[in-house]
Amino acid sequence: MSTLIIFLIILGLLVLSHEFGHFVAARKSGMKVYEFGFGFPPRFCGLQVLIKKDNGDRNPTRKYRIVWGRKPAEELPNVPGYESGTIYSFNWLPLGGFVRIKGEEGQEDGPDSFMAKPYYKKAIVLVAGVAMNIMLAAVIFSIGFMWGLPQALDGSEDPAIVSSRQLQIMQVLPDRPAQIAGFKAGDIIIKIDNLETPKLEQMQTYVDLNKDQEIMVTVKRGDEIIAKKITPTVYQDTGKGGIGVGLSEVGIIKYPWYKAIYKGFILSALYLKMILWAFGGIIKGLFIGSSSATEALSGPIGIAVLTGQIAKLGIPYLLNFTAVLSLNLAILNILPIPALDGGRLLFITIGRIFKRQVPLKFEQMAHSLGFLLLMLAVIIITFKDIGRFTNIWQKFF
Repeated sequence: MSTLIIFLIILGLLVLSHEFGHFVAARKSGMKVYEFGFGFPPRFCGLQVLIKKDNGDRNPTRKYRIVWGRKPAEELPNVPGYESGTIYSFNWLPLGGFVRIKGEEGQEDGPDSFMAKPYYKKAIVLVAGVAMNIMLAAVIFSIGFMWGLPQALDGSEDPAIVSSRQLQIMQVLPDRPAQIAGFKAGDIIIKIDNLETPKLEQMQTYVDLNKDQEIMVTVKRGDEIIAKKITPTVYQDTGKGGIGVGLSEVGIIKYPWYKAIYKGFILSALYLKMILWAFGGIIKGLFIGSSSATEALSGPIGIAVLTGQIAKLGIPYLLNFTAVLSLNLAILNILPIPALDGGRLLFITIGRIFKRQVPLKFEQMAHSLGFLLLMLAVIIITFKDIGRFTNIWQKFF
């Protein structure tokens, strides 16, 4: 059950921060926001802001009313002397959130409508969610560096800021000794025969010296200690011994607060670059029919299971994972795919270039089709995830 709760909390944080970006940008752009919802409809209840009309005060009188049920904000009865403001709602499906902006579907006019605003304001509102996810990642990384964040080490770090150095398996090659023995990415190598807590060069040298001889490799996986006998094989291209893993020295890096903020934003930029390249590779693989492209994708179940595995490593690892997930969400949403923010930005940009809005029915049709295709992709990937993970309910609960 803890895995599911942690997953829902992380998902809620990422989606709500994304929607909060849209909300703030819309309000600052002079657009009317009907509703800011926690979770997805149907609505359970909400708190609506009511603003006093024409009192000439820069800070008009406000009062609030509780709203029950699913009736849209624009259909609620008016309160004499007050303008209806935003409903802050709680909804029955606690999987994130949403923002309803007046005229976002192109069916409402008025100076406070989305469609009535100039191109740059509409574009700002559409990219604000992505910007908020990137900002959230930078903040999480910054907090992580103040606390102590797990990172790969390159040997140039100041020893004063690094603790808990360890050798971690980053990749397990198929059909090689380590994979056959059952080792997994994320395992920490704590011992080889009698050599305890080996460094990277020590590990490589020892394995090469004992190629074609059986060695005992001991790893830590969460709270579990696993020891397996492995016989290294000789790589034909180098002539050296190996067990078929990619290794990296990792440690907990901690900075003073003023440096942690800077490092957090720099790390966000680096991860953003790597994720962009990874997305580019996946999209290229999909077009050329590469099976590795679909294997690289995970749906809600895969991410939930991974969340549970990361959570067992500790809060610093979970912070790192949440920040990277937020950056992935940002990149995904800015892709020019109908139904996503990037798709909507594409349509208003086309309208801007040709000085004529794309017919509403065609845009709505494209978004509906894009949404259906996205849902189909989620279903297909989810079935792959179910096949990939055994005892799926035990991993959740």
